[in-house]
Amino acid sequence: MTQHLAAPAADHTSGTRTDWWREAVIYQVYPRSFADGDGDGMGDLTGVRARLPYLKDLGVDAVWLSPFYASPQADAGYDVADYRAVDPMFGTLDDADALIREAHDLDLRVIVDLVPNHSSDRHDWFRRALAEGPGSPLRERYHFRQGKGADRELPPNDWESVFGGPAWTRTEDGAWYLHLFAPEQPDFNWDHPAVRDEFRSILRFWLDKGVDGFRVDVAHGLVKAAGLPDIGHHDQLKLLGNDSMPFFDQDGVHAIYRSWRQVLAEYAGDKVMVAEAWTPTVERTALYVRPDEMHQAFNFQYLGTHWDAAELRAVIDSSLAAMRPVGAPATWVLSNHDVTRHATRFANPPGLGTQLRTPGDRALGLRRARAATLLMLALPGSAYLYQGEELGLPDVTDLPDAARQDPSFHRAQGQDGFRDGCRVPLPWTKDGSSYGFGAGGSWLPQPEGWGELSVQAQTGDPASTLELYREALRVRRARPELGAGDALHWLDAPEGVLAFRRAGFVCTANTTGASVRLPAPGRVLLASADVEAADGGVVELPADTTVWWEV
Repeated sequence: MTQHLAAPAADHTSGTRTDWWREAVIYQVYPRSFADGDGDGMGDLTGVRARLPYLKDLGVDAVWLSPFYASPQADAGYDVADYRAVDPMFGTLDDADALIREAHDLDLRVIVDLVPNHSSDRHDWFRRALAEGPGSPLRERYHFRQGKGADRELPPNDWESVFGGPAWTRTEDGAWYLHLFAPEQPDFNWDHPAVRDEFRSILRFWLDKGVDGFRVDVAHGLVKAAGLPDIGHHDQLKLLGNDSMPFFDQDGVHAIYRSWRQVLAEYAGDKVMVAEAWTPTVERTALYVRPDEMHQAFNFQYLGTHWDAAELRAVIDSSLAAMRPVGAPATWVLSNHDVTRHATRFANPPGLGTQLRTPGDRALGLRRARAATLLMLALPGSAYLYQGEELGLPDVTDLPDAARQDPSFHRAQGQDGFRDGCRVPLPWTKDGSSYGFGAGGSWLPQPEGWGELSVQAQTGDPASTLELYREALRVRRARPELGAGDALHWLDAPEGVLAFRRAGFVCTANTTGASVRLPAPGRVLLASADVEAADGGVVELPADTTVWWEV
């Protein structure tokens, strides 16, 4: 009995309340891999528009769109050449306007990616800075420096790129410029007033078009430590009370976000900002969501937690405790475009990191992924879903090297470079050259049998992962004790089992590899796997299974 349905309670959809983001379920669309509307093998805004009714039917509150701006695509659009233009591969500004309008007609809010740490090397500012040479005022908007060594042949400091190799590239005139990611992504100098003015203008441009908020890429990286010190000086920085690296999570970023919050306040409709802030602790993350800064921050500590009851409880408790003093909701996320899908991550032994090149035990991974999703959606606060997780998609771990486009794959000693595995275009239909993604194939190869995981194959099947997500989101929206707030009461449970109560709702999650007997807390609302009652009010909770109960 995988699904047991409760009678609907009062609806609390996003369109009927303010502070909608405190309980929202937000769905990440990676446009190039979502749906292809023009048949060129690349997903686009027309494809997204055509699938908006699917997202409405799924039951999410908002759509977050990864970058679709004009870009040479050195890093899948996270290298922006023009923040006010749509790249032709994705469509036009008219397409963006239509998408926002049609989403709103469906009571779906729209959040767009903002990439403020760096631009593309094709950005007008950077191109002019190179062309004008040393002394150009435009070079002050980036981090240009003279190198070290007798002939200035060494980088200005010892920083390394996240993608591997030095974080500096030398220009033809001998100067060096900073890029914490690919060389095609030069970092802005956020000490320069023109940079700050420009991004306030960009915010207003998209707010004027009706977007409901921004996901801020590398929100922890904009401000660098004064003087760009070597990493060797990190211990000195710690003595000064800053636990962060000199190029990440500097306290100066918070003034930027306070000024952005003032821009959002100029607009009606409860606009939001969400921080992609990789910080060492949830307490540092909480600094980004103080009342006059951002509204939410991704909970990467939760994303990186193993499928283990003790670890999960510790992260849940610390997350809620960290957000409570600043009045922000906790957020919960299991997958995104930068990490291995959790259906594959949980299929592998712990400790292998967030980017894998092994499929693991796929049946076990899917079972745990379903259970983890029900656990996540029962927690207080807001949840983020990554496209395709509602289909139970695994990572595609056997992509040929020649097909991979992740820039870090081609650079040594950086990220593992296997992010392409979670970016393979979605299967919409059982058959067809690209399983319904589009008429012209797909930009990354889809595996054989992908159609068996498609929307078409799973729709109407009560045992499918898609229908589990649909029902979980329906129940979540129907029950007022779920979603917003921070109230959670832990219940006694056997080792390896999480059990908590929220008003008239109880969630139990068995993270062990064996079934566990426990008293049934009430009536089953929903379960990630079949649950059978035992004698005397006792239930047999299967391995790697989460159950929602009405009490």
